[in-house]
Amino acid sequence: MKFIDEAKIEVIAGDGGNGVASFCREKFRPFGGPDGGDGGKGGSIWAIADRNINTLVDYRFSKLHKARDGENGRGADCYGKGADDIMLRMPVGTLIVDQNDGGIVADLTEHGQTALLAKGGEGGWGNIHFKSSTNRAPRQKTEGKEGERRELRLELKVLADVGLLGMPNAGKSTFITAVSNARPKIADYPFTTLHPNLGVVRVSHEKSFVIADIPGLIEGAAEGAGLGIQFLRHLQRTRLLLHIVDLAPFENTVDPVKEAKAIVKELKKYDESLFEKPRWLVLNKLDMVPEEERKKRVKDFVKCFGWKGPVFEISALTHDGCADLVTEIYNYLAEQRQKEQRAEETQMVEEARGIVSIDPDDPRFKVME
Repeated sequence: MKFIDEAKIEVIAGDGGNGVASFCREKFRPFGGPDGGDGGKGGSIWAIADRNINTLVDYRFSKLHKARDGENGRGADCYGKGADDIMLRMPVGTLIVDQNDGGIVADLTEHGQTALLAKGGEGGWGNIHFKSSTNRAPRQKTEGKEGERRELRLELKVLADVGLLGMPNAGKSTFITAVSNARPKIADYPFTTLHPNLGVVRVSHEKSFVIADIPGLIEGAAEGAGLGIQFLRHLQRTRLLLHIVDLAPFENTVDPVKEAKAIVKELKKYDESLFEKPRWLVLNKLDMVPEEERKKRVKDFVKCFGWKGPVFEISALTHDGCADLVTEIYNYLAEQRQKEQRAEETQMVEEARGIVSIDPDDPRFKVME
C-alpha cells in the first residue's frame, strides 16, 4: 500500500428537517388542535482514530463526505427521522486542520479517540410547540438549521518515541533493520527510503519502544531540494532524535562535518521546537574505518562539529555498539516517562487541593486582637 501522509477533504453535515404546521381532522374530532411534528436532526460527521490504519490513502481520492438530511415532520404528531452520523476512520497520529482559518480541529493521538468534524443541523419545530391557552390554533413552524460545512487538511504524524535523522545513505535504514522488526528497502544509492518506516525495538519481553526512519535530508531541503522537508513532521511527536552520520563516505570529497552541520541547519529552518528536541550523535559505519584510526577520526569529527552532547559509535551493518545504544535509549525514555508521570500526579494533587494564593493583607485573614 502506498504511504500517504497528507490529504484534503470536504465534510458537509446534513441539514435538519423542517417542522410542519398541521391540524388534527379526525372523525368526531373536527377541531382536534395542532399536531405538526418536528423535523429530524441532520447527520453529523465524526473522525475516529484507528490503530489498524497507517495511511491516509482512503482520503486521497475520496474528498467529499456528506451526511444525509433529517426528514421533515408530519401531521398526527409524527416527528421526522434523524439521519445517521458518518464515522471517518483515520490513523492514530492524524492532525486535522481547518483549511480556511488554519485552526486545529482535532489531534487524534489515541486509539478510539473521536472528534466532531461537522455538526448536523437541528430539526425545525412543528406547530405543536406553539400552542397555548391563548393561541389554540398556531400556524407557526420553524425551518431546520443547515449543517456545518468545512474544508479540512489531514496531516499524519507517526507516533514514535525515537526519530532517525541524517543524510541519504547515512545508514538509517540499516540501523532500524538491525535493532527492530522493520524491513525497509536498503540499497547503495541515495533516497532509497521514500516514505517513513516504523519499527518496534524490543529490549526485553516487556520493554520496548518505537523508532521512526524518514527519508534523508540534504542541504537546501527547506527550499525543496531532494525530497524536501515534508517528512520532518513525523519527528515532531518523538521524545528523542538520533542524528546518524556516515563516518566513512565512499567519496573522498564528501565532508561528514559539513553534511552534519547542514542537517542541523535545515532542522532549525523547519521548526525551532524540533531543533531544540534532545538529540544524540550516532557515528555509523565504523566497520569501514581501520581500527587504529577510529579513535582519532571520532575525536576529530566531534571537535570540528563542536558537539557537546552524547556520542555513540556503531556499525549498523555488523551490529557493533547497537545493543548498548538501544539500552541507553530505553533507559532515557523510561526516565522521561517517570518525570512526566510525576508532573501529572503533582498537577492532579494541586487541582484536588484547590490551592489558592492568600493575600496576608486581606482583612478576612487578620487575627482579631
